[in-house]
Amino acid sequence: MEYLDFGTIFFFVAAVVIFLQLRKVLGRRTGNERPPFNPYTRTAEIDEKTKPGDNVVSLPRRGEVKESSFEKVDAVAKPGTPLNDGLRAIQNADPGFEPVKFLDGSKMAYEMIVMSFADGDRKTLKSLLSREVFDGFVAAIADRESRGEKVQSSFVGINKAEIIGAEMKGTESHVTVRVISELISATIDKEGTVIDGDKEAVAEVKDVWTFARDTRSKDPNWKLVATEAED
Repeated sequence: MEYLDFGTIFFFVAAVVIFLQLRKVLGRRTGNERPPFNPYTRTAEIDEKTKPGDNVVSLPRRGEVKESSFEKVDAVAKPGTPLNDGLRAIQNADPGFEPVKFLDGSKMAYEMIVMSFADGDRKTLKSLLSREVFDGFVAAIADRESRGEKVQSSFVGINKAEIIGAEMKGTESHVTVRVISELISATIDKEGTVIDGDKEAVAEVKDVWTFARDTRSKDPNWKLVATEAED
């Protein structure tokens, strides 16, 4: 005849007690419980955009951006101007576009590109430039290297950056930025002689750069597609 030893009885009783305590604390399911909290879901969006029974949060469709959602565009460009119209067109095609965030990103990209060009860092440049601009930069780097020249640069900072142009070209959004920066830069030949620039003097540099992105692409990154130096 089988029998239960003391240890088995103890663990059996303990399991029953724990079950009853959990039942008291958690209660019974009624079918109306709130779903588990998802830290990656914004509650406000779910409340506003999801109906009972829905499990998909609807996002603004292209061409359906409401007037009130252009506030961030209007904050950087006066309504009724070509710049404002261009930025609105971009936001219509890409509801996630925000001018201020774009400008912050373009300033970081500007510094990376300037320093990568000085260092001859082709790998970094390739990820930030369009094919045409990349080819031009690489040709200039190769020409410099063929003469045994090097560039010594220190990026001081950006004094001013502003969006001065925006437009849609087919499915591509194009945004033009004017950047005024300070840079210490000198080109040195193979004998160590400075042939351009200055190793110590801070120079003001004015550039007009255009960045582009295909709004159909899942890649959120913008690439430099055109450069122009301002006098």
